[in-house]
Amino acid sequence: MTQPAPVPSPTIAQESSTAPTETLPGLEEAGHDEQSPVGLHEDGIAEEELPKLPFRFDTGIGLYAKRPPRPFPPPFLSPPSGSFSDPLSTHDRSRDRRAAYVNGKLIRGYTNGDDAVFASKYFVCANDGVGAWSTRPRGHAGLWSRLILHFWASAVFEDAVRQGDAYRPDPIASLQKAYEQTMEATASPNDWQGTTTVAGAQLHYRRKLGEPGQDAAESDKGPASGGVTKLTDGDRSSYQSADSTGDAKEQGETKKTDNSGRSDVEPLLYVTNLGDSQVMVVRPSTREIVYKSTEQWHWFDCPRQLGTNSPDTPRTIAVVDEVPIQEGDVVLAMSDGVIDNLWSHEISEKVCECIDKWRAGEVKVTKSALRGTVLDTDAGMMGFVAEELMEAAKAIALDPYAESPFMEHAIEEGLASEGGKPDDISVVAAICKRND
Repeated sequence: MTQPAPVPSPTIAQESSTAPTETLPGLEEAGHDEQSPVGLHEDGIAEEELPKLPFRFDTGIGLYAKRPPRPFPPPFLSPPSGSFSDPLSTHDRSRDRRAAYVNGKLIRGYTNGDDAVFASKYFVCANDGVGAWSTRPRGHAGLWSRLILHFWASAVFEDAVRQGDAYRPDPIASLQKAYEQTMEATASPNDWQGTTTVAGAQLHYRRKLGEPGQDAAESDKGPASGGVTKLTDGDRSSYQSADSTGDAKEQGETKKTDNSGRSDVEPLLYVTNLGDSQVMVVRPSTREIVYKSTEQWHWFDCPRQLGTNSPDTPRTIAVVDEVPIQEGDVVLAMSDGVIDNLWSHEISEKVCECIDKWRAGEVKVTKSALRGTVLDTDAGMMGFVAEELMEAAKAIALDPYAESPFMEHAIEEGLASEGGKPDDISVVAAICKRND
């Protein structure tokens, strides 16, 4: 178990990485039964209200929980229904499908043990709640990871709708808002403690380099084929995205236009990371990793984290990378249950192998069909990729004799370690597509 952040206290909870695990069905939910990629969002913002961007994600998820998720406490979880039609009355009792609420709104995303994931057309993320909080009387890591996710996604969407065509992503501001809202929601009288790492990727776009009308700040970002840019507060305030216009900003207009089908733009990814979850971009066309975020640590097995008693905040610690990508690139948001058990090259190879099998027609059925993913689509392919990555990481995690990145890092720190690291394993796989 990952440790909570350092606090002015002589005691810090520690969980053994070799704790016994229980094999469970891949999907463990607290809240939604399924996420719908279209239609009305839980906070009242409809998908069609968002600015129509030239690019989108088609997504799939793969989840494995090392133990059943704890039910959300009041006031976040609605009481069980007495209806025979309620999902709780079915045979699948390993899944808690009661609706979870905060401030009267359904909580976005999926809970997977202490992890939480979110997948949509323009934003994906994977948060890893620090499991050591489960030993504290008022600790609930799963609640914290899910609430941060919910408020973060909501802030991104609300900001996009409010600004309309003048929208310019500011991931740090959105995450800071989510952090403050989570602190408020879990404060007295609710009083629930926890911390979580976060890793998210927001899909946007920019004009192709050399196109007429390109902003000077954009042209300094490097070649179109690469050039990851780490954004500072100054960069974020001066950056002019492809759909921003001076007139719209001066007049405060939020009139929404359809930006799909534009040929003068290329996809641009805003990756935000705090802690040891990870975003990785794999390019199947060249079978290479074009980007991966860097983990942040206080010390070994104690990552940077948001929440109770932690000195870390989004504005002071979170890192934002601006990553030019291409159509067909696969963006992965993963908890450390993946990257502690699989090396980067294994992840990349598995992604490319799965896509090859899918496109060759060798995949007849996928577990993603059970999660509302339509087969014979790119979303179905991403569901297959995510499931296979989860299974590969799980195989190492449960093997006491396997070699793993976690074992290697522990040995480098002078600690005795063998085998994989049993943990919650969460994967969101998203392929970048052009909107017609």
